[in-house]
Amino acid sequence: MTNKFPYAEDVVDCIDNGVFVVDKNFKVHLWNDFMSIHSRFSADQIIGLKLFECFPELPQKWFERKVKSIYLLKNQSYTSWEQRPYLFKFPHGRSVTGGVEHMYQNCCFTPIFDLDNNVECVCVTIKNVTDLAIKAKQLKDAVVQLEHISSIDGLTQLYNRAHWEQRFKTEVERVKRYKSKVSLIMFDMDHFKKINDQYGHLAGDKVLKQTAERCLNLFRSVDVIGRYGGEEFCIFLPETDITNTGLVAEKLRHIIADTPVNFKSKEIFISASIGFTCSSEKENNYETLIKEADDALYIAKNNGRNQCINFLDSTSDD
Repeated sequence: MTNKFPYAEDVVDCIDNGVFVVDKNFKVHLWNDFMSIHSRFSADQIIGLKLFECFPELPQKWFERKVKSIYLLKNQSYTSWEQRPYLFKFPHGRSVTGGVEHMYQNCCFTPIFDLDNNVECVCVTIKNVTDLAIKAKQLKDAVVQLEHISSIDGLTQLYNRAHWEQRFKTEVERVKRYKSKVSLIMFDMDHFKKINDQYGHLAGDKVLKQTAERCLNLFRSVDVIGRYGGEEFCIFLPETDITNTGLVAEKLRHIIADTPVNFKSKEIFISASIGFTCSSEKENNYETLIKEADDALYIAKNNGRNQCINFLDSTSDD
């Protein structure tokens, strides 16, 4: 078949973008050097053939919709690499891959009109944006990593107080909206200062890290655990009533107290005082729930430590 655009071919071959033209039957009428270099077809080989016969791996339904919309609306259409990473699975040609396997592409679909102002063909332009895409992905990954770092306590790798409180506040708002429940456990390591004084701060750090690990092993993935400050920890348990929270709190107390922490061939016996509470229809304020759990924790410490106190039980006689 004779090329319908003989003069255009010389122009588009100078462009460092892919350019090809198809008609409404997806027959190829122009194929520039960029397309020849990155595909297995030269212009002489592909012009006159149907695009999908040469490239069966193309997203045919998507491409057909794009081209048909150009014929219908007579307007240019654009697709970025963020919407669809590539149209043709071309190699990117970079010596350093940046973690990508193929060329990222922006695609532009432009109508070509005949003398009667009807769309005769569609010109598709492909721009290699691999470098841009890699930088954007690296920036996005860096932002995600920074957000993660800013939310994590460096020692225990649990959520830090600020992030945990924000998560808890959001959960309490959800509880209000859907009239569900959330329980809160707060606990404090008993006689932690004595551990630091007797064994040193490295021993204290190991106690905190192992306590965090025991929490992670005990609680569900939906439960959110944080280091509230110093040797104090907090956990909120979505969709959990006060009875089940009490059972979990008691199990936590045993896991902490029954297994000593080994440090430099020495066994450090530890325990924790635990307070817990649960939301109710009357009170679903996150600050109030924190105060309730903290008040119960204070009672547990005053009563001799190494015990669990239910705030609701502690106020039942009032």
